[in-house]
Amino acid sequence: MRITTSFLAALLLFGSLGAGSSFAAAEGVISNTALVPGSNCHLTLSAIREDTLSSDPPVLKDPNEGDIIDFYGLCDIEPLGEDQVHQQSLQHQHRWQRNYND
Repeated sequence: MRITTSFLAALLLFGSLGAGSSFAAAEGVISNTALVPGSNCHLTLSAIREDTLSSDPPVLKDPNEGDIIDFYGLCDIEPLGEDQVHQQSLQHQHRWQRNYND
């Protein structure tokens, strides 16, 4: 009986790992949680490196740096999409003005 229980537990663990990899998110998406199926999501995204915001293509920061964006909205957002580049450029500009403008 213990062998059967252990086998089923291992099967469940490996099955969940396989299912998780099949739903793997796009590059830069750390987590993707559907709030309402087919509607909106809570996404955790890697930020774009500030020195590459104006370059083509922009480059994402390493998530281990801790610069992470919480996004609530449509599930099909791209971390390196035009809208994210624009939003992060504006945030960078506002931060610079707040820090260095008299």
